[in-house]
Amino acid sequence: MDNQRDEELYSRDRPAHPTLPEDRPRGGEPKAPVKHRSPWLVAVFVIGVIALIVIGVALFP
Repeated sequence: MDNQRDEELYSRDRPAHPTLPEDRPRGGEPKAPVKHRSPWLVAVFVIGVIALIVIGVALFP
């Protein structure tokens, strides 16, 4: 009996077509391939940071 009451109650406010279009569609392909930085650029950056730390420790013991 409760199920019938629930159906009656909730059916009153429902629109005729209760499905809504999706506002943010899922899936799809990325627009452009991801560009990766050169491994040499990353290596130079890491070596530079390490050199700065070593120089800082050597100048201020």
